[in-house]
Amino acid sequence: MNAFNAIVEEIKSIISSDFSGKKIFDKDVADTLGISQMNFATMKRRDKIPYLELLDFCATKSISINWLLYGQSPESLVEATNKFFMVKYFNDVHASAGGGSDTESESVEELEMPEQFVMMLGGERELKYIEAVNVSGDSMEPTFSYNDIVFINRSKTDLQRGGIFTIRTESGLFIKRVQKRIDGKVDIISDNKVYTTQTLDPNEIEVIGRVVSRFGDVD
Repeated sequence: MNAFNAIVEEIKSIISSDFSGKKIFDKDVADTLGISQMNFATMKRRDKIPYLELLDFCATKSISINWLLYGQSPESLVEATNKFFMVKYFNDVHASAGGGSDTESESVEELEMPEQFVMMLGGERELKYIEAVNVSGDSMEPTFSYNDIVFINRSKTDLQRGGIFTIRTESGLFIKRVQKRIDGKVDIISDNKVYTTQTLDPNEIEVIGRVVSRFGDVD
């Protein structure tokens, strides 16, 4: 796999036409990928590749992620890229990242997932636990936005280490950052600081699963 520095240089070359011949700096690449300059510098120093941001970038530029990561030509990937996996998508279920309840039905579709994205979901062995639902509301912005599709691993329901989960309360279905307290209660946290943290007893929450990834629009 190409190192982070090499990928950055390729991106500079790809976006050069957008800068009318001007010198392109790391901050321009960070802005293009939607990553803060501080996080970008940390990723570069640690050679930590931002896969989801690169997937969005490649999609908008209509280029192959394998070419960017491995230098593989699209022609050499025809057979491999024809390999897809299916994930259940409950297209009428909306997990609220706000204050509303969910809307549920029996409507289920199947989303085709390329092998590269499946690896980001934990690999083929995890697919039997993965389901996709929609996001509504703004309480988890900028992490999640309205109309994002999020992928939930139903086998991961342990709140001990905290994280972002899809949960059900008496008010409906929610996507929230969940953190267990020393007193045994659970904090339900919104990433959008306009919203206050809610504290519930564990028996007031049904944990559906951990949110492991998302699809969303590119700003």
